[in-house]
Amino acid sequence: MLKFRIWNVVKGCLAAGLVITAGCSKKPDAAGPGGISGKITISGAWALYPMVVKWADEFKKTHPGVVIDISAGGAGKGMADALSKTADLGMVSRAINPVELARGAWHVSVVKDAVVPTINSANPLANAILKRGLTRDEFAAIWVKNSLLRWDSLVAGSTQELPIHAYTRSDACGAAETWALYLGGNQQDLKAVGVYGDPGLAEAVRKDPLGIGYNNINFVYDSKTKLPVEGLKIIPLDINGNRLVDQEESFYANLDDLIKAIGDGRYPSPPARDLHLVSCGRPESPAVREFLRWILSDGQKSVLDAGYIGLPREQLDEQMKKLDAGQ
Repeated sequence: MLKFRIWNVVKGCLAAGLVITAGCSKKPDAAGPGGISGKITISGAWALYPMVVKWADEFKKTHPGVVIDISAGGAGKGMADALSKTADLGMVSRAINPVELARGAWHVSVVKDAVVPTINSANPLANAILKRGLTRDEFAAIWVKNSLLRWDSLVAGSTQELPIHAYTRSDACGAAETWALYLGGNQQDLKAVGVYGDPGLAEAVRKDPLGIGYNNINFVYDSKTKLPVEGLKIIPLDINGNRLVDQEESFYANLDDLIKAIGDGRYPSPPARDLHLVSCGRPESPAVREFLRWILSDGQKSVLDAGYIGLPREQLDEQMKKLDAGQ
């Protein structure tokens, strides 16, 4: 997985219309095992992007005849590209809605992750905020109702008047939709300064000592150290509403602890969610079907190391049957 510090470079490339090609090949190589060759185009959710890049690199090792082009741009773009057949697969980090299903959206769930709220580590009241956490109603008061406007109002005895600078995503995306769903609304209900993309939103909070945002977990934690990236802290969810982060609510110090909490349900869904790969109808391309089949089997070996949470074996088996239906 790419390190956080190069995400701005990646974002710039994507904004310029470039894509990452697994194996850096311009043309398909000789067909690999089973004679599979061809090109797969994938676009969409930032949440799934690092995982799919990892999968594509690993898949290429045993299927050198397949070229995979991957670009990020939000779940909305992934769905639109899949339904218009501009891309073979769309990366989507939210539930597939009935309108999309009616238009022919077909999907398999491939992995799980979560959205977490973030604060700038230089916030003068950061230590107190991290010790108390915020309730869902308090998060909703910041993003939806715009009735919670100052950090000092959250900390008893604080004499500093510190305004809250809230940020949200400007692009149609699963992270915003999932965070809004946790707060009881939809993405359009989030009232804050809009910023494009996961990297952009993380960077906006990193640059603003009074900022608050939310990100997919792989844009908040360093993939090597498993610690929060420099300049960011994760605001704990005060799930029981006692204005104190209890031991059972304290699992944000490193990525491994958070992944475990997501896996066993201590971190709620939403903002945890399944991630999907979508196409317009069940894929007909042998290369696409083989890639999906590999993701649901051998590809799962890379999930934990990449900072994601694997789906239960029963759920993966259901996705495999869905892929093979009609063959």
